[in-house]
Amino acid sequence: MIDTTTYFNKIQTATAFIKNIYDGKINVALTLGTGLSGIKGDIDILHTIPYNDIPHFPQSTVEGHEGHLLIGNWHGVSVMVMSGRFHCYEGYTAKEVTFPVRVVKELGIDNLWISNVAGGLKAEYPAGTLILIKDHINLMPDHPLTGPNDDRLGIRFPDMKEAYTRSWRDKFKVAAKAVNIAFHEGVYASLQGPSLETPSEYNMLHIMGADVVGMSTVPEVIVAKHAEIKTLVCSIVSNVCYPPEHITETTLEEVIAVAHESGDQLKKVWEALIKEF
Repeated sequence: MIDTTTYFNKIQTATAFIKNIYDGKINVALTLGTGLSGIKGDIDILHTIPYNDIPHFPQSTVEGHEGHLLIGNWHGVSVMVMSGRFHCYEGYTAKEVTFPVRVVKELGIDNLWISNVAGGLKAEYPAGTLILIKDHINLMPDHPLTGPNDDRLGIRFPDMKEAYTRSWRDKFKVAAKAVNIAFHEGVYASLQGPSLETPSEYNMLHIMGADVVGMSTVPEVIVAKHAEIKTLVCSIVSNVCYPPEHITETTLEEVIAVAHESGDQLKKVWEALIKEF
């Protein structure tokens, strides 16, 4: 049984540590997925905080995740960047994976933009395609809200009808059009990993209505909704997973290469959004 008081106190301790370094208002938190650290390139970084310095913070163990929390200004907007994220397949519980989202809320940040790379489940989604996420299918075995509910963090049964905030999705569409970046809107399916899915699993996910599949994001979105944080999520298709005859063996190095190549497109859209914040 999880001790809610201990968990709540850990959130307070981590938040106090960060506030001791920077106690100003932060408008947006950004989570950078595998190989997408380049998105932060134009941000004027004021503070770089290694994850291992922050009390109770998980540590990134996967290549392509830097493991730093950055605070800075992006075109006059105060942002916090999580350069590197955490996954259940690393051995963390869903509560540990989503601990940084709790800290985001405690810091008074109301907006969370999440990026990831994911397998494409439609033939018309080549590698590098941007997918604006509108919904998800949660197939992970661990849920971040399992156990006693702490009413200080959110209600017992949060409704997930609009977990992906419509107003941010609408603004993303306008921004993407303004900078001439093509994208699709779709559904993200999450599995634990770390093994990639089999051809039969890809086919199942396609039949279920998923457009992309990955090993992250959904736990964070659930907790963001629980904490009443407005959320925007965009995936970059890293490899083609449907139809079965188009599937090829995929390596992490190939995924990171696609992320590096296509991350600039997402950066342009986010930058247009920030300028209109």
